[in-house]
Amino acid sequence: MDIKKLTIGTIAGAVVFFLLGWLVYGYLLRNFMGHNPGAIGLVGRTEINFVFLGLGHVAQALLLTYILLKSNSNSLGGGLTTGALVGFLMGVASDCMMYGTTIVISKKGMAADVIAFTVICAVTGAVIGVLTAKKN
Repeated sequence: MDIKKLTIGTIAGAVVFFLLGWLVYGYLLRNFMGHNPGAIGLVGRTEINFVFLGLGHVAQALLLTYILLKSNSNSLGGGLTTGALVGFLMGVASDCMMYGTTIVISKKGMAADVIAFTVICAVTGAVIGVLTAKKN
């Protein structure tokens, strides 16, 4: 495994995850998610803990970069499709388990989150794929 590509992909992926998360969840879906909470109601923090948010994005980016490098998805298209599949499966897995065990998320919120996370992972995967592409 090329540690330089893993590092570059992780850093770039974390930045893209953060920016797209801010755009998608912070602006585009903010009202929708606010109107479709789970039975417990709104559970968002009044102030975001950016240290843990950043650690989460780095972990997501490292996982996605690792998967893309191992699968040789080192192009825009390869990163896009692999990122979308990984995002979809991770979103379905975590949201279904959360819905099945808590009252934090609604079915509509769960569906929107899976779609949003799939798109975010697809775009992030495309960026990582381009940045880790093999140079001829």
